[in-house]
Amino acid sequence: MSNIITLLTDFGSRDYYAGVMKGVILGINPDAVIVDITHEIRKYHIYEAAFKLRSYYGYFPEGTIHVAVVDPGVGGPRVPLAAEAGGYYFVGPDNGIFSTVLESVDNPTVVEIAKTEFMLENVSRTFHGRDIFAPAAAHLSKGVSIRDLGGVLQKPVSLNVPMPTAKGDEIVGVVLYADSFGNLVSNIPGNMVMPDKVVYAGQYRVGPVRSSYGDVAKGDLLAIIGSSGLLEISVNRGSAREVLNKERIFVRIRGK
Repeated sequence: MSNIITLLTDFGSRDYYAGVMKGVILGINPDAVIVDITHEIRKYHIYEAAFKLRSYYGYFPEGTIHVAVVDPGVGGPRVPLAAEAGGYYFVGPDNGIFSTVLESVDNPTVVEIAKTEFMLENVSRTFHGRDIFAPAAAHLSKGVSIRDLGGVLQKPVSLNVPMPTAKGDEIVGVVLYADSFGNLVSNIPGNMVMPDKVVYAGQYRVGPVRSSYGDVAKGDLLAIIGSSGLLEISVNRGSAREVLNKERIFVRIRGK
């Protein structure tokens, strides 16, 4: 078990929400090392959080506890979740935010956080990040077993991420989300994209996959394999989301 705890939320930086989670963690474990991944996930955008989580979690030492809170269902029927998967721990709402990780590793352990001794005394209906997730992560960092937090959760929620499909010599995928630069991140793995193919985004012919943004002129669209290993539609020193004036579009790969 590590005393490193990462935080990923859609809380933003104007309010106290992320800061008070750190206070709760340090109140339970003053030796915790807290790493802010980002608090600028777009509000309620579980897909974006799920894919960013999958992109960074493995770069930390094994045993790191990753807290992710994008929780539009807070106070509703969704349950609080803790998981051990691939040598790491995860804490947050059971709304699919962890499914891209849990479905990519063998034999994850997933529990519902139910034991009140690992929560704050007064749990609000609107701020489980402070009252449930931060305390649970802090107790894990002090060596509490994940199974002490509650009973096994048999079927955690899945995002049911659409898979790219092959139709003849064409591969069809979708854009999952746009990052802060306006890059449109698709569900097509880079290893599916052959160098002799051409990428289309909606009705736009983007061209072959490029090796760098500088391969096209400023303001031009390009296709590139991003750092997450997925095909992205981008603009050199610009925003593909703004150029295409949309975010959720089909991406197609065809022969020249």
